[in-house]
Amino acid sequence: MGRRYSSAAAFSMAGALAACGGPQSVLRTGGVDAAQLAQLFWVMLAGAVVLWLLVNGLFLYVTRIKTRSLSRKWAEVLIIGGGIVFPTIVLGALLAYGLTMMPDQRAPGDGLRVRITGEQWWWRVEYWPEGAETPVISANELRLPAGLRSEIELTSAEVIHSFWVPGLGGKTDMFPGRPTRMSLEPTEPGSYRGQCAEFCGASHALMAMQAVVMEPAAFDAWLAKEAAPASLPEGPGRDLFFREGCGACHSLRGTEAAGAVGPDLTHLGGRSSLAAGILPMTSEALARWIADPASIKPEAHMPAYSHLSDAELASLAGWLEQLQ
Repeated sequence: MGRRYSSAAAFSMAGALAACGGPQSVLRTGGVDAAQLAQLFWVMLAGAVVLWLLVNGLFLYVTRIKTRSLSRKWAEVLIIGGGIVFPTIVLGALLAYGLTMMPDQRAPGDGLRVRITGEQWWWRVEYWPEGAETPVISANELRLPAGLRSEIELTSAEVIHSFWVPGLGGKTDMFPGRPTRMSLEPTEPGSYRGQCAEFCGASHALMAMQAVVMEPAAFDAWLAKEAAPASLPEGPGRDLFFREGCGACHSLRGTEAAGAVGPDLTHLGGRSSLAAGILPMTSEALARWIADPASIKPEAHMPAYSHLSDAELASLAGWLEQLQ
């Protein structure tokens, strides 16, 4: 019976570790900060295994090998040493080890500063290159240069959120009216999924973010393109956008659409996902979102445009997808 349970536990642990992969895994490290946190995890896991073996070994010893009663002296040694002194030393050492990592997690950036504001339920992203007087505004996607440390300033518009991209670094809370900061030094180009890690309302679980790490030259080219005004293709979709008053909530740089309530749409089609990481960036998904946002993201502030016909929704969605 015992061997069967031990085998089942071993297989369960192996399966759990094997599942710790994918775009939102703390063990898929793509930067200096995430690698440090992964190392901390393995150290603590090793410590936990050693403690488990010691406790269970002691239990086996006193219940199966030496079953006689202990003297008062040895009982006091066991209680004080094993229950007070040993845990204090182990926990103190782990705390000291963990605290040594904090300065690196908050080190100054190499020039780029990114300000991220948690909304309900999406992310407002502003890029401030060194020397910039105005930001390059985007939404729901974070792009960073590989090999450089970027400073991340975090705040919130309404409720507490928590910014977390496991593959790049640890969690940092976001508070209304009180900015917090962290810094990230990604090293491996690629895409990493992030998530709000603080319950923030009905669509908390649907508040994700795609973080894209790029080579420095590619990032500079992308940022220059992102800073440019919108390139608006002609067509009925454009007329629908302005006729339906979308510019009251959304911005298209270089046009009269200057709304600041919702995400900036200047280069919407160039993003990898829609609605804060929960839908693909396709015209079909855009049409679904425009028709009834609350059916996809409960309590979303964006109103439904279900009065538009299927042809109009397809036209508007196709036009928005072309905003590269």
